[in-house]
Amino acid sequence: MKIVVAGTGYVGLVTGVCLAEIGHKVVCVDIDEKKVELLKKGVSPIYEQNLEKLIKSNYEKGRIDFTLDYINAYRDADIIFIGVGTPEREDGSANLSYIYDVAKEIAESVEKDCLIVIKSTVPIGTNDKLEAFIKNNLKNKVNIEVASNPEFLSQGTAVSDTLNASRIVIGTESEKAEQLLRELYKNFNQPIVSTNRRSAEMIKYASNDFLALKISFINEIANLCEIVGANIEDVTTGMAYDERIGGKFLKAGIGYGGSCFPKDTKALHWLASDFGYELKTVKATVEVNENQKFKLIRKAISMFGSLMDMKVAVLGLTFKPGTDDLREAPSIPNVRRLLEEGAKVTAYDPAGVENFKKLYPSEIEYALTPEEALEDADLAFIFTEWEEIKAIELSKFTQLMKKPIVFDGRNCYNMKEALEAGLQYYSIGRK
Repeated sequence: MKIVVAGTGYVGLVTGVCLAEIGHKVVCVDIDEKKVELLKKGVSPIYEQNLEKLIKSNYEKGRIDFTLDYINAYRDADIIFIGVGTPEREDGSANLSYIYDVAKEIAESVEKDCLIVIKSTVPIGTNDKLEAFIKNNLKNKVNIEVASNPEFLSQGTAVSDTLNASRIVIGTESEKAEQLLRELYKNFNQPIVSTNRRSAEMIKYASNDFLALKISFINEIANLCEIVGANIEDVTTGMAYDERIGGKFLKAGIGYGGSCFPKDTKALHWLASDFGYELKTVKATVEVNENQKFKLIRKAISMFGSLMDMKVAVLGLTFKPGTDDLREAPSIPNVRRLLEEGAKVTAYDPAGVENFKKLYPSEIEYALTPEEALEDADLAFIFTEWEEIKAIELSKFTQLMKKPIVFDGRNCYNMKEALEAGLQYYSIGRK
């Protein structure tokens, strides 16, 4: 089978590389000439564990190629995956323009029967609409069908998540399409959940929104723990023993970020509203998360009144460890607020500095190490739980800062040890 993947972002590139890794021959299409040139040289345009190594090895073996020429790529494809972005519109709904752009190119290029598989996260019913759109715009007399095959990867572990997925979800409207996808995925040796397209689309949204809900729920409990004198880490430990609850996504902090949870919660809320139904739990999830982002900076302002001319160390810029992605990262609105308050910011991150410089090229300083950021700082904020940050010796805060006042948004350190080291230490849900 000739497999083509449209888009070389997180979803498209990881999908293409992993399909090549298990033995398929894959062509990845993108409109960005510089990106395609980099990929042909074995250079990954995104920071993702093991991805660059697999790009190089599979390109050298001839199992994957990268091209700008979508006409020849789509012309004789058996399966075309669409993995382009569906960014959030201003009102919270999903922007599907990139998917429809690709769909139009496919309709104008295909010369043989093929299956078009939507990997991108799309509102329920989008697969039906895309199939009708492509059929209405076909230039040649061919049979096409659209299937839903949502991804469940996490940035930082995307390759592992794809090769070792907990399940593969396929949504089809014919036995032929289902069998074709089962054949494609047989070497993955993973459970396959086969359903119709709309159910597959909903599985993706429901999964992401439930995980986001768990995060917001535990942050609400953490905030209450601070008020009543409980310890959130003891609480979550006790909760996690219950198999019905489990321990994942119960780590208190300053909220979730990234390309999925913020976008998908808002998109599902918008979709429900469009049908006259209010998803109260999803609405609350979004509201709690937005408020949680500013919890520590509000505490700092309430303590000091003004942050004017204070030197502030910011440790961690990306929305999570293991990626250089800043999308919806809590660091962004917090740094903006720090600057509005008149603070002088020095930031450290192992992977996200170059991307952050695109937002703040000269307004803040950037450090090569955590210690450099902490030098002579009045305050320190931790926004990402990188291992490099968690590994800082607590004595460094007292040695390097003017006064070791630390606002830890990711509960990186043991409370008792932090206090014994002389830190004035504020975290989430612990006293």
